[in-house]
Amino acid sequence: MAAQQPPPEKMMFQLTLRSRGISDQAVLRTMEEVPREAFVEKGDLAYAYRDSALGIECGQTISQPFVVAYMTEQLGLQKQHRVLEIGTGSGYQAAVLSKLCREVVSIERYRTLADGARKRLKKLGYDNVEVILGDGYAIPEDLGTFDRIIVTAAMENIPDRLLDRLEPGGILIAPVGPHHGIQTLVRMRRTETGFERKELVDVRFVPALPGVAREL
Repeated sequence: MAAQQPPPEKMMFQLTLRSRGISDQAVLRTMEEVPREAFVEKGDLAYAYRDSALGIECGQTISQPFVVAYMTEQLGLQKQHRVLEIGTGSGYQAAVLSKLCREVVSIERYRTLADGARKRLKKLGYDNVEVILGDGYAIPEDLGTFDRIIVTAAMENIPDRLLDRLEPGGILIAPVGPHHGIQTLVRMRRTETGFERKELVDVRFVPALPGVAREL
């Protein structure tokens, strides 16, 4: 019996990632394995594998697949890494990260999103992800330091107190720029003498706001 072929939209999904320059085989394999349809709104199921951002609750978005894959690839993840994510959203990026590293701690300012992502990730078996309701600009001290940090909402500047959470040799990736406009994806690497900054590609993300949302 012939092997069952993936649906056309998933085939195009993989082809699009490759054609746009994603080459890390572990990242490509993970993008194929994580069921994106489980992280989008019911009304958007037909568009789950389209290479575009989609709206979710609380006025937030699930990033387009290419951006998720690109940011993940740029992190250079290893199995022993501990990763901090700022902005859980639906939990999709955290799910992708979880298959490539030891532990993911994800912080979300909206209770509705944090609760939903926590339940979704648990149901799907991503047991090495901890979702915390909190302020991405004020990381609790007891969380310690991280090998990698990924910010999935736009910051006008990267706070020093966030960079201070990086282990030596650690990498942080964040969209930096005006909240309502085009940002630049920036990669910061902690060195023995400070930080190396590299600007990558232009992107559009929802704003990263301080504090925990009073509602939602």
